Amino acid sequence: MTELRLVAGVDCSTQATKVLVCDAETGAVVREGRAPHPDATQVDPAEWWKAWEIASDGLLDGVQAIAVGGQQHGMVLLDDSGEVVHPAVLWNDTSSADATEQLVAELGGPEAWAEAIGSVPVPSFTVTKLRWVRDKEAASRAAAVVLPHDWMTHRLAADRTGIDGITTDRGDASGTGWWSAATNSYRTDLVELAFGRQLALPRVAGPAEIVGETAFGAALGAGTGDNAAAALGLDLQPGDVAVSLGTSGTAFARSANPTADPTGLVAGFADATGEYLPLVCTLNAARVMSATATMLGLDLAEFDEAAITSPGSDGLVLLPFLDGERTPDLPHSTGLIYGLTRATMQPATMARAAVEGLLCGLADAVDALRAQGLPVHRVLLLGGGARSRAVQALAPALLGAEVVLPEPAEYVALGAARQAAWALTGALPTWQVPVGKPEPAITVDAAKIRANYEQVLTNTRPLLSSPYNRS
Repeated sequence: MTELRLVAGVDCSTQATKVLVCDAETGAVVREGRAPHPDATQVDPAEWWKAWEIASDGLLDGVQAIAVGGQQHGMVLLDDSGEVVHPAVLWNDTSSADATEQLVAELGGPEAWAEAIGSVPVPSFTVTKLRWVRDKEAASRAAAVVLPHDWMTHRLAADRTGIDGITTDRGDASGTGWWSAATNSYRTDLVELAFGRQLALPRVAGPAEIVGETAFGAALGAGTGDNAAAALGLDLQPGDVAVSLGTSGTAFARSANPTADPTGLVAGFADATGEYLPLVCTLNAARVMSATATMLGLDLAEFDEAAITSPGSDGLVLLPFLDGERTPDLPHSTGLIYGLTRATMQPATMARAAVEGLLCGLADAVDALRAQGLPVHRVLLLGGGARSRAVQALAPALLGAEVVLPEPAEYVALGAARQAAWALTGALPTWQVPVGKPEPAITVDAAKIRANYEQVLTNTRPLLSSPYNRS
C-alpha cells in the first residue's frame, strides 16, 4: 500500500482558525482541527497564533507542505523587528468610512481608482485603514504593512526574523488597494497617498512557489486570501459563480481577464492561479437570518420553517444592512423594514422578508458580475447560510440561475491545502467537489420581489447614507 503524501491547509478566518490535513493526490481530509478567535473587529494577531497552536495540535505528523488562506483586507502594522504595533484592523471594521471618502476623492474619484487598481476602495480595503491609522501614535513606529495570511505565513517560516522575507500572493495583494491585478505590480504611490510615507511591502510570490520551511519540516506555500482559497477549493470553472453566505456575503467567479468596475460594485481581484477573481462582497449575510430569528423568538429551524412555508412576503421589504454595508457602499446605514401592516406583522411573513432581502442583495451582486461580461450558468451556494431550506428554495428564482449545493466543507482551508499540494508536487491536483441537491425551488414572482427591494433601497438611500446616532 502506497503511503499517503499529506498536505495541510489553514483558514485563518474572522471567527476561527481551521486546519485540514489532506491526501495530496485526492484531497481527502484525514485530520482536522479548529479554534475560535476573539469576536472583535480589531484583534491582536497573537490570538491567531494561539488559535493555530490549538487547532493544529496533534495534526501535523507527516505533513510535507502547508499553506494559509487568510481573511482578506486586514491591516497588520509591524515595526523593524517584526513586532505588531497596533491591533490588526479587520475587513469588517468600518472605522475608516470617512477615510475612504477622502482617499477616493484625492485620487480623482471612483474611475481613477478603478483604472489604477481595478477596484474602488470601500472601508473594508486595507488602504483605507492605513489612512485611518496614520495619525495615531502607533503609526510612527510602523515599518511594514502586511495582511493576516502574510503574517501567519511569516510566523510559520522557521528561517525568518524581523520583516525580512515576508511574502504575499496575487490574490491577497489585490485586496489591499495598492496592488494592480491588471499590471501585476504594486502602486507604492497609493501607500504614500494613504499613509504619508512609504512602508515595506511583502514580496508577491508565485501561485505554486515554496516560500520557506516550517519548524516541523514542511514546505511552506505562498498562501492566499480567503476568497481566492475558496475558489481553489471549489475548483471554480468558467460560468460558475460562488455565492457564499457566511459572516459576509460574497459572489465571485473566475475570469481569464482583469476587470475594472468604476461603479465600485465589483472588486477586480486576482485569484490564486495567475488569473482573476472579480468579486462582490456584502457585510451582511447569514447573521441577517439569525438576528431576525432572535427578534421573532424563534430558533433557526423554526425560522427556516416559517420562511419556507410562508405564502410570501406580501410586499414587506427588509433591507438587511444590520452592520452597515459594504456593497452598496453604505457604511453608516442600519437595517430597514418597509411595508408593515397588520397583515404583514406576522412571524412567517417577516421570516420570508428576511430571506428575500438577503437574497436580493446577493442577486444584485450576481447581476454586477454579469454586467462585467461574466457568464452565469451555475451558482454554487455555500456557507452556513446555504443550509437554510428557504434560501435554497428561493435562490434559483431570485439569483436567476441554476443553483447547486456543494457538500458542506471548509473550502478556504481545502483550497489552501490544494495550493500546498501544488507547491509540493509542481502540478495543481484535480480534487473532486461533491455536490448535493438543494431544496426544490419555490415559484415566486422574482421580478416583483426584486423591484420592491430596489424601490425601497432607492427611495431610502439618502436616509441610509447618513450617520446613525445610536447614543
